[in-house]
Amino acid sequence: MKKQTQLMLLFIMITPCLTMAQKKELSQARTILKSGKKIEEAEKLMTGLLKDSANRDNKRIYAVWYEAVLRQYQAVNEKLYMKQKQDTAQFFELTRRLFSVAETLDSLDAKPDRKGRVDLEYRSTNAAQLMKFRPNLFFACNYFVRKGDFKRAYQYSEAYMDCVRQPLFAEHRLDSTDNRLPEAAYWATYSAYRQKDPVLVLRYRHLALRDTSKAVYTLQFIAEARHWLKDDSLYLETLREGFKRYPLNGYFFPRLMDFYNEHHQYEQALEVADKALEANDSSTLFLYAKANVLFNLERYDESLALSDSLIALNDSMPEPYYNAGTCCLNKALNLHPLRDKKQLRQLYQQARPYMERYRQLAPDQRQKWGPALYRIYLNLNMGRQFDEIDRLLK
Repeated sequence: MKKQTQLMLLFIMITPCLTMAQKKELSQARTILKSGKKIEEAEKLMTGLLKDSANRDNKRIYAVWYEAVLRQYQAVNEKLYMKQKQDTAQFFELTRRLFSVAETLDSLDAKPDRKGRVDLEYRSTNAAQLMKFRPNLFFACNYFVRKGDFKRAYQYSEAYMDCVRQPLFAEHRLDSTDNRLPEAAYWATYSAYRQKDPVLVLRYRHLALRDTSKAVYTLQFIAEARHWLKDDSLYLETLREGFKRYPLNGYFFPRLMDFYNEHHQYEQALEVADKALEANDSSTLFLYAKANVLFNLERYDESLALSDSLIALNDSMPEPYYNAGTCCLNKALNLHPLRDKKQLRQLYQQARPYMERYRQLAPDQRQKWGPALYRIYLNLNMGRQFDEIDRLLK
């Protein structure tokens, strides 16, 4: 019992000492702020006080800290305005710190007292002041994007958007009055994509898509993020949405076709190819994609006819020749070697010029034209040509 009393007395003695130390440093910081010199020291005094968890609910400390950061911000801003040499990154860091301190102060300011009353001492003044500085969070994001510092670009964009949910800015109704929010979300999404962070890419995707001038790129970033996460269903959903909105864009169509072909969903791939051709019926990419799908569906005559159309449009494209030649060779596989000799020879003769031209246009693709020409020359009894291919393949 005696020991317990001694501990209580010790606590009573320590508590006033802590309060006195706190008052001393607050007073010292205010003196520094009045002098206008070495403002950083005032900030250090406040952050030092906040290392003690007992002080972290004291809004007076945060109020002085806010004032210290504000004075630094104003000093740097003045130098920038006067076009004096100044660290731009430091200016933006002060901006972000100012918002962070103000938001913490506001949360303490909004706490009810013992009688449940809330007296917002700082909100109105601080919010009005910070609204003037808030565009700098947006400009900071753009600044760091240009510098290639995508981690910091993301942080500033997020800080800019976060103001929407902060009670500090509630009366300004930023969700309905700020037209820059979709663009800020786009830059956050872009910065996350450049960091290859799929979770962050997807965080603000809905808001980013409201920036219609960049929505085509946002959908690409979303698709890539879902691909990184190996979420096939949502990856496909995003590709389909992107292709529907932007059928002529070079990103969505080829990946959508690749997805369906890799999953042997050839009917769906054919549907996509037909939709693409509705948008541009002379596109060699779309025509070749359809020819390839028809080949996969074993509709060889249609695929061959489409390949011939492509060759007529552009006779220097290698792949239509390979596709046409392979159509002939695959048709030959369905014939009987004894009963259908004449038809087989005709198919090998038909395949030959396609494969020989493909060899000329794509000499490095030996693994494709080599076995095909080997089979053609063998079946046409072309000894000299066969021997050459045989040597090449060995």
